[in-house]
This record gives sequence, structure tokens and C-alpha cells, in this order.
Amino acid sequence: MAVLYQEAAGLDVHKDTVVACARLARGQKVVRQVETFGTTTRELLRLSEWLRGHGVTHVAMEATGVYWKPVWHVLEGQFTLLLADAREVKNVPGRKTDVNDATWLADLLAHGLIRGSFVPPRPIQELRDLTRTRTQLMRERAQHIQRIQKVLEDTNVKLANVVSDILGVSGRAFLEAIIGGESDPKRLAGLGDPRLKASKKELAEALEGRVRDHHRFLLRLHLSQIGALDASVELIESRIEEHLAPFADLVCRLKTISGMGEAVIPVVIAEIGTDMSVFPTAAHLVSWTGLSPRQDVSNGKRRSTRTKKGKWAKTALVQAAWAGVRTKEQTYLTAQFNRIRSRRGAKKAIVAVAASMVTAAYYIIRNGTEYRDLGADYFHRRDQKAHALRLVQRLQNMGYVVNLQTAA
Repeated sequence: MAVLYQEAAGLDVHKDTVVACARLARGQKVVRQVETFGTTTRELLRLSEWLRGHGVTHVAMEATGVYWKPVWHVLEGQFTLLLADAREVKNVPGRKTDVNDATWLADLLAHGLIRGSFVPPRPIQELRDLTRTRTQLMRERAQHIQRIQKVLEDTNVKLANVVSDILGVSGRAFLEAIIGGESDPKRLAGLGDPRLKASKKELAEALEGRVRDHHRFLLRLHLSQIGALDASVELIESRIEEHLAPFADLVCRLKTISGMGEAVIPVVIAEIGTDMSVFPTAAHLVSWTGLSPRQDVSNGKRRSTRTKKGKWAKTALVQAAWAGVRTKEQTYLTAQFNRIRSRRGAKKAIVAVAASMVTAAYYIIRNGTEYRDLGADYFHRRDQKAHALRLVQRLQNMGYVVNLQTAA
């Protein structure tokens, strides 16, 4: 097998150690140098000097948790780095040691058998950290709301039955009064917004419960946590705006896609980046985001076609897809959703819509263009044209010459 890189190295990265194997071609021989380093900054700098001393040009490492990141940051710019998916570079079972793992990575890299994972540039990495942290904080906020609901159920206060959002204007007023010691249902009902659908009598019945000091303490605790999370989210969002400033034009162009809102666009940019050259085609990007069916065929039989799990980009794109198909305006996306839903169900349909959206984003980013909707009647026009061509083909097979002309 041909050797692509004469001086290559593999790194087996752990929390406390990095085992490095330098694979060096010396004429017809291959020399391997192995050494173990720590993971402190000083040790990683020593690793960099050790690699340069052996003339290494290409370095491969596995994506192990977050431990690869500081190693990558130290070596970035000095070597050609490849981040390998651990599932794709597994060694022969029964021979697993740290030295063997590093040697195996070096051999695979030297022969060009490692497909590097997508690692965005540092500005995109920072934006990704911010968007992911915002998502995590919003999930924590949702958990505290659920805990408030659990406490209210324990007191038999049926607040969720009369208000759609227990942390809305009326919901907060009710909670603050309950925490403050108010227990009269009629007085609590009078705090509700006049626009509530529930009547005063229904509110009073729902707000009558058995609230103890223990419940008030828990409610106060969860509300304070929610307030702190809201403040943190505001700080992160202002920071996200600063990081998005260089991509203002791209943000405006992505907004032309139906369903792409201000909450989703930063996540999309943070996850897929702004350099589409790392994805050879739009189909590669769709596959990377986990929105394409799995290929699993054995003995001529198609097995599972479920999409792979996606944590960040896939979740955001599916969320945007739901927003896109629920708009009042009829678009290509709504037509695509309705067409697939009738045959395959809503879940598969929404994944297909999300795949169409990320495909559009690929060309918008790559070509610097705006989104042009194909129209809600696109499938009707396409099917009508295809049907006409099939009829023409049948007539031609029967020996007729057909010239199509659109009726006035």
C-alpha cells in the first residue's frame, strides 16, 4: 500500500497522558519512536518540540471527550492535524494498549486511511461554545419550571390548568403572592390578567390548595434559580451578537429561508461553519448533520434506514423545520412536508424538510446567494411535466411524432 506521508505521528490522548508514536520512513525501513507526555501546557509544548525534532509533518489523534482540544490548540499551525472518529479507527481486538493505539493511528495516517473530522476555526469554535452553553442553560431553566409544577401539584394548586405559561405575567403574579404568604383563593384570582380565558371563579378554584412553608421555600428557590439563568442567558446572547457581527451579511441571507429565526441561525453557523469547502457536496453536509437515511444493506436486503443521532445541529434544524412548515404563507417547504407526511408520516417528513433547509444553507454560504423559494406548486408543476413526457414517450413508441405546445 502506498505511503502518503513519510513522517507521520499518532497520538493516544488521555486525561493525564499523551502517548505519541512518530512513524519515520528511512529509505526502505520504517522507524518508530514512542514517548509518553503529560497533559500540562509545559508537557504539550515539549510534545510539540519532540514532534518537530523528528521532522513530523502530519499528526492524527482520536476525538476523546474534550481531552483532545488542548493538544489540538498547542499543535495547531505547526503541523497538519487530523481528528479521527474513534468508531472508524478501531484496532484489532485483544491487542489494545496505549502504545499500540498510537502506533495504529500513525500507520493509518501514513497510508491516508484516516478521514479527518470537521474542526472549525477558533472564532466558530467560540461561537459554538456560546450557543451550546445557551442551549444547556435553557434546558436547565425548563427543568426548574417542571420542578415548580411538581411542587404546585403537591400543594394541589392547579395553576397549569388555568394559565398556559406558569411563568407568564399572571403565573408569576400568582407564584409571588403564594410565596409571600397569600392563601385566599379569591384574592389570588384577582391578581390575574383580565385577558385570561379562565373566569375568576375558575381561577379561585384552581388556586385553592394546601401550601406550607416548605412549599414556599422550594418555590422561592426555583424562581431564584430561573432568574439567575435568565440573567446568564442574556449575557450569553449579547456575547453571541458580538461573535456574529462579522457574519452579519450571512445572517441576513439565512433569514430568507422560511423558519430560520434569530435563535436558530447562530446555532447553524456555529455547527456547520462558514467554509463549505470542508464538505465536498451538500449531501455530505446533510449526512454530517445526521439528516440523511442510514445505508444498511446486507445480502440485498435493506435493514435499518434510521438517521443517526445528532445533538446540536440536527436538533436546531428540526426546530427550524417545524417553524418553517407552520407559517401561514404556503412555500416549497410546506408542500414538501405535506407531500411526504401523507406517505411516510410527520416525523420522516420534518426530517426531510430539515435536510432541504441545510441544503439551501450550504449553497447560500458557498455561493453567497439568497434563498429562492421554489413555490408551493413546485411538485404539481414537476409531476405535470413528467406525466406529459411519459405520455409523449408512449406515443412516440407507437410511431407518432409529437410536438408539445402550451394552450393559450
